[in-house]
Amino acid sequence: MWPYIIKRLFMMIPTLLGVLTFTFLVTQFVPGGPVEHALGEMDHATARGGADGGPAEGGWTYSGRKGIDAAQVEQLTQLYGFDKPPLERYVLMVGNFLRFDLGESYFRNESVASLIQSKLGVSVALGTWTFILTYLISIPLGVAKAVRAGSRFDVATTVLVLFGYAVPGFVLGVLLIVLFGGGSFWDIFPLRGLVSENWDSLSPGAKVLDYLWHVTLPVTASVVSNFAIKTLMTKNTFLDELGKQYVLTARAKGLSERTILWKHVMRNALLPMITAFPITFISAFFTGSLLIESLFSLDGLGLLSYESIVSRDFPVVLGALYLFTLVGLIIKLLGDIAYVLADPRIKYDAQEA
Repeated sequence: MWPYIIKRLFMMIPTLLGVLTFTFLVTQFVPGGPVEHALGEMDHATARGGADGGPAEGGWTYSGRKGIDAAQVEQLTQLYGFDKPPLERYVLMVGNFLRFDLGESYFRNESVASLIQSKLGVSVALGTWTFILTYLISIPLGVAKAVRAGSRFDVATTVLVLFGYAVPGFVLGVLLIVLFGGGSFWDIFPLRGLVSENWDSLSPGAKVLDYLWHVTLPVTASVVSNFAIKTLMTKNTFLDELGKQYVLTARAKGLSERTILWKHVMRNALLPMITAFPITFISAFFTGSLLIESLFSLDGLGLLSYESIVSRDFPVVLGALYLFTLVGLIIKLLGDIAYVLADPRIKYDAQEA
């Protein structure tokens, strides 16, 4: 097992380098980079300042049709490091990332590491709720559908599962806002943030209720878009196990259906679900959070990544992607280890040999 773990750890290096290299090439050569973005903001601000009849904020002077002064362009180019050749920028970036030095944000006057740290709590909270509730719903529902396969219950819940499978979380989030967030029908739940402005003055019990009140819509949108596949996978896995010989033997020995289902079938049926843990985790914490956090104005990593992409804040984009990739690889490795612990018959060392 240990040789396999060590090999997987070493394999993370080329994977991280590949992701960073591709993203670096895209961000460095895409039109409308940070220099152009900053120049556009300056041009807009100075034009507005000139139109008001006074100097623009920060001492910049508007030069009318002549555009931004060349010295200012050169200053911005050096500030964002674009005065260096692309290869040198790439080598510097990789060297810094190996030391977990993610650099400084172009527009926020803060290090990327501190930005990610300050936003991480929101994404972890949303992802944890999504991950836990997804499995708390999908496993019991999938088992119930397998035991009652073909019944009215199975047919009725299949409609709900297909709805969750067909409707993306972002679309469902918009629908929830329209229905319950004061869009066109009921104004029941808040639309922004995880807590109210007066949260610090609330009692402990009121704080819990306020927090749950705020997370209801985003967590619902995220869970519904995640639980459908897990429910169907659970149902199909249990149906497959229920038809195997060891189940027939257990029934012939007089074991109760409850004992057969939860003591024997559950252990074997959990193996495919364990392999899906990493994908579910990554989806709950990172992939789905990008749109959900942006939609509900949750100040987490998803919203930070979206705003950084729009503003061409490439250090933040690269730093967030580096974190997402690294955590995803580690979670995938932990999923493989959990698979071995759940089924000792799996020997990765033997497979490697």
